[in-house]
Amino acid sequence: LESCPKDGADGKESKVLEIESGSELREASTTNFAELRSVTPDSISLSSSYDKPPEKTITMDLTTEEGCEAPVDPQESFIHLASDNFVASGPWKMTKVQIINEIKRCQDIWKAFEGDCLSLKANTRASEQDLIKFQEEYELLSQNLLEAENEAQAQEAIFQKRLQLEKKDSNQLIQEKQALENELNHLEQLNAAQEKILKVPAALPDREMVFKGHVEEGEMKNFPEMLTFLPQIRYPVLGGSALITFEDPEVARRIIQIRQHCIQLDEWSYMHVKAEAVTLLLPSFLKQMSLKQSSQQVLLSGLSAFSLPKEQLYDKLVLFFSKRKNQGGEVDHLEQLPNSDDVVLTFVDDGVAQRIVEKGLFQVLLGKETHQVKASYCLHGEVADLQLHPFVCARTVLLTEIPDVLGRELMCEALEIHFQKQSKGGGEVESAVYIPAGHYAVAIFEEED
Repeated sequence: LESCPKDGADGKESKVLEIESGSELREASTTNFAELRSVTPDSISLSSSYDKPPEKTITMDLTTEEGCEAPVDPQESFIHLASDNFVASGPWKMTKVQIINEIKRCQDIWKAFEGDCLSLKANTRASEQDLIKFQEEYELLSQNLLEAENEAQAQEAIFQKRLQLEKKDSNQLIQEKQALENELNHLEQLNAAQEKILKVPAALPDREMVFKGHVEEGEMKNFPEMLTFLPQIRYPVLGGSALITFEDPEVARRIIQIRQHCIQLDEWSYMHVKAEAVTLLLPSFLKQMSLKQSSQQVLLSGLSAFSLPKEQLYDKLVLFFSKRKNQGGEVDHLEQLPNSDDVVLTFVDDGVAQRIVEKGLFQVLLGKETHQVKASYCLHGEVADLQLHPFVCARTVLLTEIPDVLGRELMCEALEIHFQKQSKGGGEVESAVYIPAGHYAVAIFEEED
């Protein structure tokens, strides 16, 4: 399809279009396709020619309304159609309506193409924006994932550390449990041994005891089943000291608080003494006390009835209990208990002491005298972990730094007179004991009712 330029134009409006197969238009010149809108139906002519038998060609000559000169050679501008329905013989003319419709159809296709291009560009821009957004989200998710992995690693490290600590604590608890079980087993064994000793028939040495109390009829049911012993605490007192016991504990507290006291001995003589509290150590907790029965020793009692000298008596006892007919055996040695007439016989072999204790009483003939001797078990006691706590006597005060200027009785009288004066902070004195310098004494303290 070719359009001729207007008169006086520069020739840039010429267009050559080729229509192939009667449906598609292809631009063959450098002018804008929009210039086809100025073409009128009167300036369009169609011609056809055939150079080669297999190829079908349609030529269209377009002129503008101003009247363009037709090209010299119509074959220079033509459109090849590949349609098989085209009749090759004779000239073929397209109607103006068909050409206009074809042009409009091409224009619609172009517009649709332009719309598709715009839509494609818009979609491309949207896709690019989505891509940027997705990249940002990807980077953010990657960063979050990395932080989550780091946090997970840190949490795992903390968990592993806690797990190791828990395992360590668990092992320590297991060891403590095992130690407690071992200690419990040891205590059970000791308890079983104590019970075994307690179940042994009473074979204790005889000791005479005198009850000086008064029991009325009907009071026996109120007596406790166990004996109660009141402790007696021995407290050493050095020379140049005195112990004063007041009736009121408040008086003793005031005397101790004053501390330094000036005591008048006569009209011209004075002496200075220092008052201190009497502190005693009393047992507060006994963790363990064990008793062990000896298998080679026996305790012999009732020997005070013999008039023989002790050395001779002990030789006779060793000889008597070394004989098999007396249930005895070879004696290793004999030991006298302190502050007692009882003795302890130690045998070489085990089992001898058991036989002697089972018999219990022996009639021993020594010279012309025959007396009864009692054999009993020899028990060894051990006190473990005895805890003591200090205890301050409430009514007794210790006076120290007393000069040796008066006799015992005169000094006690002077102390009592001074500490009975209320002006000196004193009160009623229950007792006073003075130990002169160069001497010492042992005071015995008992628990008050």
